[in-house]
Order: sequence, then C-alpha cells, then structure tokens
Amino acid sequence: MTTAVWTEIFGWAASLCMILGYMPQALHTMRTRKTDDLSLTAWCFMGLGSIFFVVNGLLMWNLPLAVTNMITGCCSIIIICMKLYNDSKKRKQK
Repeated sequence: MTTAVWTEIFGWAASLCMILGYMPQALHTMRTRKTDDLSLTAWCFMGLGSIFFVVNGLLMWNLPLAVTNMITGCCSIIIICMKLYNDSKKRKQK
C-alpha cells in the first residue's frame, strides 16, 4: 500500500476514535441536561478549536479532519448553549 492510502486509513481511524471519545460526554450532557460540573471555558475552547480544524481540514482537503471536527463542533455548540442557559436560569432563581 502507498503512503497516501495509509495516511487515509490512519486519518479515518483517528477520526473515529475522536468521535467515540467525545460523544459519550456530549450525549450524556444532552440527555441529562446537567451542566453544573462542566467548564464553560474548556468547552468554548474545544468548540473554537473544532471550528478552526474544520477550516484547516477543508483548506487541506483532509476530509477525516473536517468531518470529525464538524461533528464535535456541533456537539460543543449544543453543550455551550445548554451550559449558558442553565447558568442564566440559576442566576434568575437567586
């Protein structure tokens, strides 16, 4: 096999591992709606990093990189919105 084929295989394998590593936390948070223990700063940086990697992946025409980060970026945005909503709801209750 050529280097390009191996690069593609490892790219998609990395993509799958990243999604499988990221999704349990994202799905758990979406299901339970509990965001108390989540760091807004960390999720904002992870979401921003995902957006930058999508752009980078598209510019380099690296589909595994772009696809992975589209998925993780969307999850980050959902979780950030949930965190902001829950935090504002708590402030109003005080």
